[in-house]
Amino acid sequence: QVQLVESGGGLVQAGGSLRLSCAASGSIFSINRMAWYRQAPGKQRELVAGISSGGSTNYADSVKGRFTISRDNDKNMVYLQMNSLKPEDTAVYYCYANIVVGTTRLEYRYWGQGTQVTVSS
Repeated sequence: QVQLVESGGGLVQAGGSLRLSCAASGSIFSINRMAWYRQAPGKQRELVAGISSGGSTNYADSVKGRFTISRDNDKNMVYLQMNSLKPEDTAVYYCYANIVVGTTRLEYRYWGQGTQVTVSS
């Protein structure tokens, strides 16, 4: 049973920082693309940042220069360092990963349960 579990969310004042972590566990053969998405109340879920298995990254324009995505392949983890946070960053943040399952060698899309990030002004 493969799972993604996020941690690190919370309440922070504008201008502050948070670091989100996502751990993948279970029978994992390999992890391809990993990403962070977010969903604010009344809005669609949007891509925040993505990272390939080779380490190439992409970011939403709204977070460029403030957020950094990284991964640790040995630990099966992905991180999102969020600096200079703004109230508009308030959302539930979701971890995403394309994972090749160890038993079948088939790739599936996995989502974490989400972690709340609230930025106060």
